Amino acid sequence: MSGKQEVRLAGFGGQGIILSGHILGKAAALFEKKNAVFTQSYGPEARGGSCSADVVIAEDVVHYPKVAEPDVLVIMSQGAWGTYGSTIKSGGKLIIDEDLVVLDREPPGVTVYRVPATRIAEDMGKKIVANIVMLGAVAALGGVVKYDSLKQSVLSSIPAGTENLNISAFDKGHEYGISLIERNGKSETA
Repeated sequence: MSGKQEVRLAGFGGQGIILSGHILGKAAALFEKKNAVFTQSYGPEARGGSCSADVVIAEDVVHYPKVAEPDVLVIMSQGAWGTYGSTIKSGGKLIIDEDLVVLDREPPGVTVYRVPATRIAEDMGKKIVANIVMLGAVAALGGVVKYDSLKQSVLSSIPAGTENLNISAFDKGHEYGISLIERNGKSETA
């Protein structure tokens, strides 16, 4: 990564979007020694309402903490697509939960990755780890932070006793992301 990267994760309250943003920012700041700023927003409904987590990662000082045009946009609900879909930067990467988001259009000049994060989590018997599955996919597809940094950040951010479940979810998401890259014939992992 060079310069500054802006990442927005969006979905509905209860999906762990805010935690995911925290984990991503922590991976950049603590485990890669970069500058990272994390901001969050969510509607008054909280659980079930729309929410987003913005992470700005840079080698230099971050002068403005809000994401205007994300380089990487992760969408985990249809409502989030309606709210944030038009914000992605041309040349950016859009990663969607393919079972929860239907694209009415594909943004021009954007690489779209479809990850069944919720389905993978449900197959594990724990829908609650869909956000961690998606972070694994982001590690493979996003080009924002390294796999090891994000994995360390996941481990240091989850409740004790859930390590095996969460790392398994993270690895399943990462493996799925790698399989998408292999199908498309291009590598983007750090």
